[in-house]
Amino acid sequence: MVTKMISKITARFIFSGFLLVAALAFSGCAKDPKKTGFQFFPDMVYAVPNEAYSENPLMKDGKTMQLPPKGSIARGRLPFRYGPGDEEAMRASDELKNPYPTTEKSLARGKVVFSNYCLHCHGPKGEGDGPLIPKFPNPPSFTSRRVRAYTEGRLFHVASNGMGLMPSHKEQIDEADRWYVVQYVQTLQKAEQ
Repeated sequence: MVTKMISKITARFIFSGFLLVAALAFSGCAKDPKKTGFQFFPDMVYAVPNEAYSENPLMKDGKTMQLPPKGSIARGRLPFRYGPGDEEAMRASDELKNPYPTTEKSLARGKVVFSNYCLHCHGPKGEGDGPLIPKFPNPPSFTSRRVRAYTEGRLFHVASNGMGLMPSHKEQIDEADRWYVVQYVQTLQKAEQ
């Protein structure tokens, strides 16, 4: 008998709690879409954004824009595991393989990226005779015996980390586009054979 009474009280308590939650939920609704019902957290509805370069009293240094946390990786950007230098270039040469199949579309994309980032030094056929060359030392020709011997992993390493006077392009060119440039450079090399 006592257990029946306790179960009835528990059932009433649960039902009352359900009604209370439902009443609170519906109090936040309104018929007029321009008006909100009761607001439980008005700061979330009417948030005050901080302008990017404005002062921010909530931050230690008073700045709104903050540097990303140390060691964080930008979305869509995996770290490149190979450092600069010949030893790392040889390791990349042995370990890296192009994950993208060579298609007409990938070669067309490689040509576009090559034209935007590489042609000014390497020239239209990759012979190291681009329009910037009279003011800057010639880069090696892609058709030279030495560069023809580079594997696709080594070419990708050069495009990513640079070599000699050539700077790194891993921040300017997406990984897939760097692989497409490698494909395009290899077609330039085959055309000169």
